[in-house]
Amino acid sequence: MKNATVILVGVLVCVFGFVGWKTLAQQSPTRSSSGSSHRLALSMQAKLDHIQENAKLAHPDQTPTVMSEEEINDYLASGRVQIPKGVKKVRLQGQSGKVDAFLTVDFDEIRENQHSANPLLGLFSGTHDVTVETDAAGSGGQGRVQVRAVTIDGMEVPRMALQYFVEKYITPKYPNVGLDSQFQLPDRIDTALVGYHKLTVTQK
Repeated sequence: MKNATVILVGVLVCVFGFVGWKTLAQQSPTRSSSGSSHRLALSMQAKLDHIQENAKLAHPDQTPTVMSEEEINDYLASGRVQIPKGVKKVRLQGQSGKVDAFLTVDFDEIRENQHSANPLLGLFSGTHDVTVETDAAGSGGQGRVQVRAVTIDGMEVPRMALQYFVEKYITPKYPNVGLDSQFQLPDRIDTALVGYHKLTVTQK
């Protein structure tokens, strides 16, 4: 099963180990052990199943599929998505083409004990609360996520330090992931629009 749709909203790209839509689309979902306790996650799963099945049709139904922010966050919390190493918690918030991701990140896991004398990397150690502010959209079968700002424990990370960290620890693992990421949308998705606490997807 492809979990692509959940991730555009999520911007679980770039920085701090999130691999983004394209890479997560290649993974199989991890079923939650909590059974039916995640009611909204079940609703989200049904919508993802519909998107996948619709993509198999010669002429996909172009009726928009709308996923609420609550469904997406419950899906992420349910254990159905294999979250990349180093990311402990994630919650997403979207409105009008913008997505904020609130994460708890263990940078030491991401760096895999690779030490560097570069002072720019001094910010990226230990476990911290991280906020990633992004612009996210999809049109013409292409998705794009641009990171506008990142804060660690409320302190904004200098762009130069952020770029260096991503190039050293993230991009080598996920070549298509950076501060400005573009990728092909899966499952014949034509548009993916982030609205006020929702994601609307159309297929073509």
